[in-house]
Amino acid sequence: MPKSIYFDDVVLNIALLQQTFTPPATIYVALFTVSPGPAGGGTEVAGGGYGRQTATFASPSNGQTSNTADIFFPIATAPWGTIVAFALFDASSGGNMLYFGSLSTPRYIDVNDQLKFPMGQLIASEM
Repeated sequence: MPKSIYFDDVVLNIALLQQTFTPPATIYVALFTVSPGPAGGGTEVAGGGYGRQTATFASPSNGQTSNTADIFFPIATAPWGTIVAFALFDASSGGNMLYFGSLSTPRYIDVNDQLKFPMGQLIASEM
C-alpha cells in the first residue's frame, strides 16, 4: 500500500537529514467511502457505530509487513455506505495518515453488518 506524502517526508527526513521520529504507540485503521490520495482527503465513514480500529504489525521482512491479528470493526448501527478504501493513521481521530489503499472488492456495509480484515491482509510495503 502506498505511503502518504506526510509519511514520505518523515522517511526522507530520517534517512537523508538524520532527523528523529517517534513512532506512534498505536496504529489505527480507518475506512473510506471515497478513497484518500497521497495528500489525504477522501471521505471517512462517520456515524452508525463506526470508529477506527487498532492494528498491530509484524516485524518487516523483505521490505514489507502485515497485520498480526484480525481487525474487526463494530457492527454497524446504521448504513455506512460502500467501503472502497482504508488508511492507517497515528490517531483514533484526526491525526496523520501513514499508508492508504483500496479494497480489492468494495463492500456495502448496512445495518448489522461487520467488516473484518483477516490477519495478514493489510500489507505495508516499501518496495
